[in-house]
Amino acid sequence: QVQLVESGGGLVQAGGSLRLSCAASGRNFRINDMGWYRQAPGNQRELVAGITRGGTTQYADSVKGRFTISRDDAKNTLYLQMDSLKPEDTAVYYCNAEVVRIFAGVRDYWGQGTQVTVSS
Repeated sequence: QVQLVESGGGLVQAGGSLRLSCAASGRNFRINDMGWYRQAPGNQRELVAGITRGGTTQYADSVKGRFTISRDDAKNTLYLQMDSLKPEDTAVYYCNAEVVRIFAGVRDYWGQGTQVTVSS
């Protein structure tokens, strides 16, 4: 099995910054694409930012210019630097990874989520 554990969420005032981390652990695996999703109450889960193994990134229009996604494959860790936060960024943020495991194929894994709350 592979586990994804997020950290770094919390309460911040509008205009502030937070940095989320997502650490993957397990045995005999390699991570392909990774991404951050978020889900606010009453809303569907949406893609915030994604990054391929080669480093190509994509962002939701609502966060372009404010959020930066990055990864450290040596540490199997994904990051999301969030600047200029707005109240509408308030949500539970989830880490997602496409994982290749030896003799087990490819599947998606999700973290447990971390709450981000931005006060006005």
